[in-house]
Amino acid sequence: MDSRLPGELDFPLDRRIGKTTANAMEKQLGLKTVGDLLHHFPRRYLERGELTPIADIPFDEDVTLIARVQSNNRRQMRARKGTIVEVVVTDDTDGSLGQLHLTFFNGFNASKELTVGTRAMFSGKVGAYKGQLQLTNPSYVLLDEEAVDEEEAKRPIPVYRASARVASPTIAKSVSMLLDTMEGARLRDPIPTAIRQRDRLPDVVEAYNKIHRPATMEEAYAARHRFRYQEALVLQTALARRRALTAQEEATARPAVPGGLLDRFDASLPFTLTNGQASIGADLSAELAGDHPMNRLLQGEVGSGKTLVALRAMLQVIDAGGQAALLAPTEVLAAQHYESISAMLGPLGRGGQLDGDPDGTRVALLTGSMNTAGRKAALLDAASGAAGIIIGTHALLSEHVSFADLGLVVVDEQHRFGVEQRDVLRTKGHSTPHLLVMTATPIPRTVAMTVFGDLEVSTLTELPAGRAPISTFVSPLAENPRWEPRIWSRAREEIDAGRQVYVVCPKIGAKEDEPGTDLALFDAKEAAEGRARAERQELTSVTELSEYLTTVPALAGKSIAPLHGRLDPADKHETMASFNRGEIDVLVSTTVIEVGVDVPNASLMVIMDADRFGISQLHQLRGRVGRGGLPGTCLLVTQLEPGHPSRERLEAVAATTDGFELSRKDLELRREGDILGASQSGGRSTLKLLRAVQDEKLIEKARADAVALVAEDPDLREYPALDEAIEAYLNPEAEAFLERG
Repeated sequence: MDSRLPGELDFPLDRRIGKTTANAMEKQLGLKTVGDLLHHFPRRYLERGELTPIADIPFDEDVTLIARVQSNNRRQMRARKGTIVEVVVTDDTDGSLGQLHLTFFNGFNASKELTVGTRAMFSGKVGAYKGQLQLTNPSYVLLDEEAVDEEEAKRPIPVYRASARVASPTIAKSVSMLLDTMEGARLRDPIPTAIRQRDRLPDVVEAYNKIHRPATMEEAYAARHRFRYQEALVLQTALARRRALTAQEEATARPAVPGGLLDRFDASLPFTLTNGQASIGADLSAELAGDHPMNRLLQGEVGSGKTLVALRAMLQVIDAGGQAALLAPTEVLAAQHYESISAMLGPLGRGGQLDGDPDGTRVALLTGSMNTAGRKAALLDAASGAAGIIIGTHALLSEHVSFADLGLVVVDEQHRFGVEQRDVLRTKGHSTPHLLVMTATPIPRTVAMTVFGDLEVSTLTELPAGRAPISTFVSPLAENPRWEPRIWSRAREEIDAGRQVYVVCPKIGAKEDEPGTDLALFDAKEAAEGRARAERQELTSVTELSEYLTTVPALAGKSIAPLHGRLDPADKHETMASFNRGEIDVLVSTTVIEVGVDVPNASLMVIMDADRFGISQLHQLRGRVGRGGLPGTCLLVTQLEPGHPSRERLEAVAATTDGFELSRKDLELRREGDILGASQSGGRSTLKLLRAVQDEKLIEKARADAVALVAEDPDLREYPALDEAIEAYLNPEAEAFLERG
């Protein structure tokens, strides 16, 4: 193949299907190249002989369906020149199952072609007019039952994710044009021949044909299986290669020092470590003592003691002459870590101070909102080595921040950071620092293996003594509007018992949503529903609810305060500190309190418009209560009607406190989502068919194959097509997502 020419998949679409169609596809669907369109796989397939149940058609979505024409009428428009063709289609010959109204403006062809009894495939956006479902100017393809032969009658019809301007039949026609003109010889197969033959997989050219224009459903399934495996293999090979490269890096060994800070800290603990904390601590200790960098993900439920495990690792590094940096996603969380770690260390964390241990270290805090004097002091402590532990936000990444000897980087809730940010911090060590990533979002094994595949994974499953159970209830206001005042009476009961209450809202003010709390968490279908619902339903905001609660009789005389990301940092810190001291009874907040905030006296959480949050986020939020030995209660308030798909998500959260079970459920409910969705990667999704839960065995097989390939040929010189696929599939945004661990 001539290296000067673009690969077949890299060819611009306009060179293959014409400028007009290509421009529409780029604008509407983000498809620019031949490869983009070929990997825009069908969402499903329609059987030519079957009618689509019209009762199942979702409102306000682009749909493709097969139906039969029941009536066709043409009339003059009243307000302007021209005609309207009104067609009624049905999913049954006598119309008993369902009807859909089609409207064509000046639809001469529709008037002539859509005669009564004709079966056709229609594509368009479902709207409503006078209480009836309607498609306006839909595209259509006639299905002439008399003319098709038996083989053609069995051929499934592909249905693509489409838009109002680029309908599914248009996409199918364009793909078919590509397949007819494509130079198959210029396509190199990413799956090695030996693996393809072993598993009897179709080659890449055959697979493209079978997935886009299958002769039977069996052919479509075989092609989809092949592309699922291809995606898994590309991803697992990228991760296996990264693990191999990491294993070759050099790090400064940080062995445990008998009688050092770690031993003295352990002796001061008023409790015994859980079995999980002790076991994982031993694993970290052994890896820190090695001369290759540790790369480990530490996951565990909210309150499982991850910070303690991380602190013990930091102390081992300090004993060995190094420093540790803890990167937190928000100033609230950074300050919380600073206060909790300083409290845990006591005199051991106040080295050089009058009340400190003479052999102790120092803990420094560095955030963007600090005053000049505080910032200079923290920078000096980090650069001189006086501070063994430096805790901060993105401010730690500044070029002005330097360390005497950075030995360990701890990243809390890494999904909030990009790979570039993490790597900036890791370049501040004399050699590659050890890395410990913490997350309180439980990750099913397949996702950990797929998304965090370049990290070793440790999981804390036990909760330390003193953590009380959390009871969760759905509070549906649609069918029980009278429950709303009862919610605030319930809050008053907690306050009268000497406790405190969180109230969480999905947005800050009247107009804007809080970033990260809305539709990015959901698949395309739920996102579309959410946007439509947001237009109809006013969501609760922090500012408005804070003011409203001051007028609620049940909360009369009680201290109510707002907290959100747009407050002045000093005000935000003071509000959180006041809540921590018990001076605020009700904290009305956005998800700024989602991770790390620890107020033992808070026992009730009310989440307004809970359907706007994802399962993992709801689980994280409710973990803020029940932390002080008091039973915790979480109320999931929703205005959604019964039977809405998002209600299923709320019921799932109310049914269990097992984070791993919820995480699996979350993935199952994201019907159209994939493990590298656009919301997570920051760009358009690169993986199309792979599903983390359903494809567990396939992912395991691909991982084993990838490990063997990289062990045999680390640079993939014998497998150039696989190497190219890694470069092509894992764009920079997806690479960042993969390395978010």
